[in-house]
Amino acid sequence: MSTLTKETKTTLLYIALGFLFSVAIRMIWFYQFAEYEPFKFNAQLMINTNDGYYWAEGARDILNNFTHQEFDLSPVNSAASLLSAFFIKILPFSFESVILFMPVFLSSLIVIPIILIAKSIDNLEMGFIAALLASIAYSYYNRTMIGYYDTDMLNIVLPMFLLWSIIWAIKTNQDKYLLITAVDILIYRWWYPQSYSLESAFFGLILLYTLIFDRKNSYNYKLLAIMMLAMVNFDGYIRAIFVLVAFYIYKQEKYDRYVYLILALSVVLFFASGGFNPIWAQLKGYVFKDALHIGEEGLKLHFYSVMQTVREAGHIPFDTFANRISGHVITFLASVIGYVYLAYRHKIMLFGLPLIGLGFLASVGGLRFTIYAVPVLAFGVAFLITEVSRFMPTQRLKVLSMLAFTLLILAPNIAHVEEYKVPTVFNADEVKILDMLKSKADREDYVIAWWDYGYPIRYYSDVKTLIDGGKHGGDVNFPVSFMLTNPQDVSAKLARLDVEYREKKFKFIKDNEQMIRDKNLTIFSNIEEMTKEYGFNDTNDFLLSLEGDVKLPKKTRDIYFYLPYRMIDIYPTVEMFSNLNLMNGEMNNRSFFYATKQFKQEENILNLGQGVVVDLKELSVNINNSKVPIKRVVQSAYDKSMKFTKDVQLVNPKGELNLIFMSSYNTFLLVDEKTYNSLYIQLSVLQEYDKMLFEEVILTPHAKVYKLKI
Repeated sequence: MSTLTKETKTTLLYIALGFLFSVAIRMIWFYQFAEYEPFKFNAQLMINTNDGYYWAEGARDILNNFTHQEFDLSPVNSAASLLSAFFIKILPFSFESVILFMPVFLSSLIVIPIILIAKSIDNLEMGFIAALLASIAYSYYNRTMIGYYDTDMLNIVLPMFLLWSIIWAIKTNQDKYLLITAVDILIYRWWYPQSYSLESAFFGLILLYTLIFDRKNSYNYKLLAIMMLAMVNFDGYIRAIFVLVAFYIYKQEKYDRYVYLILALSVVLFFASGGFNPIWAQLKGYVFKDALHIGEEGLKLHFYSVMQTVREAGHIPFDTFANRISGHVITFLASVIGYVYLAYRHKIMLFGLPLIGLGFLASVGGLRFTIYAVPVLAFGVAFLITEVSRFMPTQRLKVLSMLAFTLLILAPNIAHVEEYKVPTVFNADEVKILDMLKSKADREDYVIAWWDYGYPIRYYSDVKTLIDGGKHGGDVNFPVSFMLTNPQDVSAKLARLDVEYREKKFKFIKDNEQMIRDKNLTIFSNIEEMTKEYGFNDTNDFLLSLEGDVKLPKKTRDIYFYLPYRMIDIYPTVEMFSNLNLMNGEMNNRSFFYATKQFKQEENILNLGQGVVVDLKELSVNINNSKVPIKRVVQSAYDKSMKFTKDVQLVNPKGELNLIFMSSYNTFLLVDEKTYNSLYIQLSVLQEYDKMLFEEVILTPHAKVYKLKI
């Protein structure tokens, strides 16, 4: 029986220590909130990312033998849900515990490829230091911490394994790395279908390297071909067959003359299968962002783009960019310098450039991309540390210097972890509402809410939603935005229309899938279909018609409105999606909406901050030296028995703004007449609803749920 070499033992030791360090640091959040009941459901802390509830819904439905409602978009075939269901099935822990801790252990696997890559250049100490830093650096930690149950828990681990296999393939020219690299791509694509861009970047870099440095080496062309076959835009099992056939051929020396032919065929297959289309779609979404999305056919309606409101897709300042990658600006600069020096000394490390490039895309694409640059740049500063230690006169000083510098670069990242006390997506009281709704609503019913709350609603209440964290384009956001920010009567009508049209569209697509594909039919937005079917050529005219008598579609299911108090914070953003002319894209004048918890009163003067001052004696508002009369003064409260009360005083019929004091929330609202009459303000803030259109279902200080009657 062969014994492990000293190098192998050291490698395994470093991997074990790095993994345990990563896990231990991620447990800080758990111990900070372990006894905090508002963050718990079913006796376990809840997750802290909205998207996690999407994968959780899929895992739940898988464990329930795939019994989920038709057209509910449950991701029962997604890798994250399948892997989660597998772990929940085999492990003796609750569903909530498994999804809470999965990111801790899966994301910590990143230390393995980092240390194995370092082994390829005979610098395990560099790999160990880089693994410690990369595993807890701001950006990587933020998106893989405990409770951040999302695909990010493997989205960097898998490309780092791909980088490892590419480096070892180029370095050793061993056949096994051809297969390992292709399998890496297959698994990466299975886990994260948007992996096209990074895979293509690796392919392009290997091609460039081959043409410049090693063009006569047939092994490189084998590697390129088998990578391309793993990347083509076909189903995974078809790509797997391509890979296995290619690998079999490569193992036979008599077929070596076909290497270039196989590469050419793989490239043709890639483009013929539309392999570049997803890459271009991602570039358009994150780099070439437009405020408006315009339909290409039909009425060519203009919709507001959600990418303009997503923080992770916005521009970020340099210090934020640097901190997210390395934990400190100085560490970041040292990492860049160190990586350049490392690549100069070991050209094989240049294959990490696609990850750095994607990370640097954050400068235009938003902070979500910084995570990709974390592990590769960690090599840079780690290399500098090991190089400096070489100049130490004794072994003891060498170790001490590496330890000191390592602690120095880890310190700001550990401090960030301790300070990063993110809350759970919902608190326990909010989840109780959704759990209660589950027993009142049928699984085929719809709950209308803004997309931020879509996934948790689907998971906890097991219902359908119109929009969610993945279905939130301008065309689907428009109707929901309109419903929440317009009067009750037109909102109620549009709610019934949008739900019934949505179900009708899904059924049409399902029944005519082949015809749609063969004839390349355009599927128009619901709002466009409504406009046409009700005899209008202008969507604005159709929306105006909702103020009158409109024959609505036959009711096939119930509709509920979920109106959380927390939506106050994003009301202006919600309104933007329907506050435009769909025919020409022109934005309408913004409604006035101002909310604050920071205020100060001195006698008859109420200072609401940001230049907004209320004269309680004159009943007027001074906004940046412009005086505006108040129309209504409203005060609401919950008494000791949690009964809601309100006092509404009409103080000036000609007033332009309404002052609302939600005393139980210590919140002031200052809104214009349009906002005051919106469905959200009337039903959620004032609990003033049209009993012909709605009925109460659940009313709590955290959220209100109403059922649509029509």
